Amino acid sequence: MDHQEPSVRHFDHCPWLFAAEATEEQRLAQRKRQRAIGGDVEIGERCYVAESAAVFPDRLRLGAGSYIAAHAYVTGELAAGADCTLNPFTTVRGAVSLGDGVRIGAHTSLLGFNHSMDPDRPVHRQPLTSRGIKVGDDVWIGSHVVVVDGVTLGDHCVIGAGAVVTKDLPAWTVAAGNPARPIRDRRDTAPAPAGGTDLSRIADTARAQAPDLLARCWDGERYVDRPGAAPTVRAHCDAVEIADLLLGAAPGQLTTDEHSGRLAALQDPATGLVPEFGASLPDDGFPSEGAALYHVLCVGYALNLLGVALPHPVRGVQHMTASQLVARLDELPWRDNAWGAGAWIDAWATAAHGNLRRPHGGGTQPGALEALFGWLLTRADPWTGMWGVPSPGAGRLQVVNGYYRLTRGSFAQFGLPVPHPERVVDAVLDHARDTRYFGAGQENACNVLDVAHPLWLCTRQLGTGSGAAGYRTAEIRAWAERQLALALPRWRDGRGFGFGPGTAGPGPEPGLQGTEMWLAIIWLLADLLGRSDELGYHPRGIHRPEAARRGAEDQRHPEQGPRL
Repeated sequence: MDHQEPSVRHFDHCPWLFAAEATEEQRLAQRKRQRAIGGDVEIGERCYVAESAAVFPDRLRLGAGSYIAAHAYVTGELAAGADCTLNPFTTVRGAVSLGDGVRIGAHTSLLGFNHSMDPDRPVHRQPLTSRGIKVGDDVWIGSHVVVVDGVTLGDHCVIGAGAVVTKDLPAWTVAAGNPARPIRDRRDTAPAPAGGTDLSRIADTARAQAPDLLARCWDGERYVDRPGAAPTVRAHCDAVEIADLLLGAAPGQLTTDEHSGRLAALQDPATGLVPEFGASLPDDGFPSEGAALYHVLCVGYALNLLGVALPHPVRGVQHMTASQLVARLDELPWRDNAWGAGAWIDAWATAAHGNLRRPHGGGTQPGALEALFGWLLTRADPWTGMWGVPSPGAGRLQVVNGYYRLTRGSFAQFGLPVPHPERVVDAVLDHARDTRYFGAGQENACNVLDVAHPLWLCTRQLGTGSGAAGYRTAEIRAWAERQLALALPRWRDGRGFGFGPGTAGPGPEPGLQGTEMWLAIIWLLADLLGRSDELGYHPRGIHRPEAARRGAEDQRHPEQGPRL
């Protein structure tokens, strides 16, 4: 056999040549090699198992035309379809299933098992667990990749060299990085958007500059949106949101307890509302408009981030009966101010949610929440999935922006499905083509957020999020890519994001409100593209994408002292 040694080594490292170039003697030797594996083994035609490969399976299935190359290490249960390749120095252990046409690069590991790591004993004495790895058809896994136990890779995926895959990836995903993140859809032949490095860079920049940005907006006593502006309640809440998002802590100008104490002290015990600095509260139990409505949202969520609850329930919501609520809903300005109507529902539902999650009670009147959602479900326009009507002067602006506010506080916050999600996507994408609001230089944070969140909410409900194929996915992704490309350059070093043009909001100058909103918008846009992991942050406050928890286990009252 000495005269065949070079050829055997050659085939071990280049097994794809074996079927065409091997001599009959070499083919006999290969069949002997395959029989020597022993155990529960089924190997198809035109397969090759390298002499130098360490193949000790409990169960092995190789489809026709598959091979295991030099120095591969295979144990456990491997089921591979036709035309699969385990290139030199690959490791496949545990329970691993490969479809047809799977290419695995050199030095890659598929580890379909894991150790426990309970603290009661050394790791080497811990029991093994195995959920297995499943790989679909037509998948290319590059060199030096690690795929951990429990992961499923959909059909047609491509995994870049050096990636560490810790989560499932849907079909057609191109992914890379540690941990692996989706880069694009393989079917999209257009160049990838200004890549993950841009997202990582803006997040790292914002994180590094956040302390100075917050200090810039502290006037020595209170927070202002930007230098020269008057202190506002919202500015303090925006500061808390930004610090939590980027730093995972309270703003450094005060201690956590000082922040929560100041914000909690702003609440009026008699009404449960928070007025603006120097302003009085309206006479009615729950106002129709004004800063006190938004403060229900921003103060409540800021306190949640600080680990406490509002000290008092919102009385106007607590005492409003179902019939009174329906009467108020009927009276809202749906025809000429759908945004205002949506903002009122956002505040009412958020107050109800806050009342329900209070450690010591509060809640709502019997049937009030059922009346809210019943009214909304029966009044939604089945052609748009929305409430209100467009106008010649403003187009869909009021309707779409009102939809965001309404669903944010009600359906999204309570974790309930919205009605007619496909029609909502249609209406929102139609609005997003309106150049009055989305033309060159016209985008502001409010208008972009009020498109991004409904698209995010509906795609998740339809099961088409994070790059999965589905209802108008290509259009949604194209819009998100464009808005993301426009948003990232808006950052101003040391000052953050400006809100943007238009009569609403604080204007184009960088400040706390613009920074808080654009950071949340960027996350939503990135998540629509399946790339939000690249940012390294996730909104938890007023712009959190998921439903808010109703339990009070993570909260305390200011008078209860710091958490341990």
